[in-house]
Amino acid sequence: MIRYALTRLALLLLGLFVASALIFATLRILPGDVAQLIAGVNSSPAQVEAIRTRLGLDQPLLVQYGQWLFGILRGDLGSSQLTGTPVIDEIVEKAEVTIPLGILALLIALLIAVPFGVLAAVRRRRLDGTLLSFGAQTLAAVPVVWAGMMLVVVFAVWLGWLPAQGFPRAGWEDPAAALRALILPALTIGVVEGAVLLRFVRSATLQAIGQDFVRTGAAKGLTRTQSLIRHGLPSVGLSIITVLGLQVAGILVGAVVIEQLFSLPGIGRMLVADTGNRDLIKVQSELLVLTGFVLIVGFLVDLLHRVIDPRQREAEG
Repeated sequence: MIRYALTRLALLLLGLFVASALIFATLRILPGDVAQLIAGVNSSPAQVEAIRTRLGLDQPLLVQYGQWLFGILRGDLGSSQLTGTPVIDEIVEKAEVTIPLGILALLIALLIAVPFGVLAAVRRRRLDGTLLSFGAQTLAAVPVVWAGMMLVVVFAVWLGWLPAQGFPRAGWEDPAAALRALILPALTIGVVEGAVLLRFVRSATLQAIGQDFVRTGAAKGLTRTQSLIRHGLPSVGLSIITVLGLQVAGILVGAVVIEQLFSLPGIGRMLVADTGNRDLIKVQSELLVLTGFVLIVGFLVDLLHRVIDPRQREAEG
């Protein structure tokens, strides 16, 4: 197990290194000059060049990449080229919105996917099971922006139950107001991602129903549902854990769009604004943090899967 964990950790670090190089190279292809943006429209070439020198933009790209990478190894993500604010401070501040939003969206997705996915599999030959499967396929194809707009129309405009946009200035000092501001955005992401996850749960449950141990339990006097719950759902849980690692990436992508739609001051909205402002240091550090988060989740899922599933340990032995 230790050897497996160290191998996965080495792959995680290699993935982060490759991701950092790709992010750095890709951002340098984008048009625009942050020095010109800071200097203003009426600035002289000398002023622009002075800013480029101050920001280190006149140095070779490999030198710029090396400085950024060594800073990361020291725990320094750099500072904004526009404001001079440390990037890590802004990420921590914005994460107070993005992380609760992601957790709430994931909980909603699980509450939708697990019970209804199992029900759709168990009752696959009946009308309600067919309708659940059809509804999941339909919702999975719905653009997250359109889903958010429809939820705003229903719950904010028609019913007036929830705020349509914004986040309280006091933040989590007023937990009730902060939570109300996140319900609609989290519901938007959770419903769409939950529909995608529901299809995986249904497929995994159908596979479990066909296994010998489920049929054996039924032969010993258990009903099919009891046998499935007692013997089949653990194997379904393994599949769900694996898919959840992929869902995290979908939730992060959804958060970037939803934070714009609902005017939430999170990491996604900051990333969009910084990209438009050509604040390269902030953008590349933000992208690396998000990429690292996804890779770490995948790493933890692999370890958890290894611990729970004895078949993998036996294969290694």
